[in-house]
Order: sequence, then C-alpha cells, then structure tokens
Amino acid sequence: MADNDKTKVQDSNGTFGELKLMVTDYAKQQTVEPLKNLGKWAALGVVGGVMLTIGAFLTGLGFLRLFQKFSFLSETCDVGGVATTCDTTWTFVPYLMVFALLVAAAGACFAAMMKTPEWMDDDA
Repeated sequence: MADNDKTKVQDSNGTFGELKLMVTDYAKQQTVEPLKNLGKWAALGVVGGVMLTIGAFLTGLGFLRLFQKFSFLSETCDVGGVATTCDTTWTFVPYLMVFALLVAAAGACFAAMMKTPEWMDDDA
C-alpha cells in the first residue's frame, strides 16, 4: 500500500511539472517571441529613420546650393578693374526657402503618418 501512495505523489508531481512546463512554454510563445519580432521591426525602423534624415539633409543642402546660384542674390561688382560677384542684402533668402521646403516635407510626412489606413476604418 505504501508503493501506491508513492506512485500517486510522483504522478501528481509529474502532472504539476508538465503543467508548469506548458505554462512557461505558452508564456514564451505569447510574449518573448513577439517581442523579438517587434525588436527586429523597431531596428529596421530606426535604420530607415536615420537614412531618411541623411537624405533630407543632403537634399536640403543641394537645394540651398541651387538657390544660392540665383542671379538676384548677387551682383557683379567692379573691384580694381576686375569683375567679381558681390553679395547683396538678400543672401538669407535661400536659407528661408530651404527651411520652408523642409518644413513642408515634414508636414507632408506627419499628415501621412496620422492618416488612418482604409483597412482600419470601421464600417459599423
């Protein structure tokens, strides 16, 4: 009769061990693995954000150099018999134009980010 009691205790411990293993496996499946996948997507998002920032900076710099070449921003001056370009008081205008361009691009990105996708609209 003592042998039957030991087997019952061992069976109950085995059942508890299986339950514990099943609960921990389920918790890992529902929490750890999705967090790992989320971490991968977040890393791709950070890399994409850095690349977009570099691209916006270089595009802004290119437009700044383009706008600085406009003829209304400089005059031809005669310095000692040599024709050279002299700055006017309007040299700040290209910086304002590039600033406005970058603010408009950021506003367009923000508007696109805040828009709800069609597949998420409630039909109810």
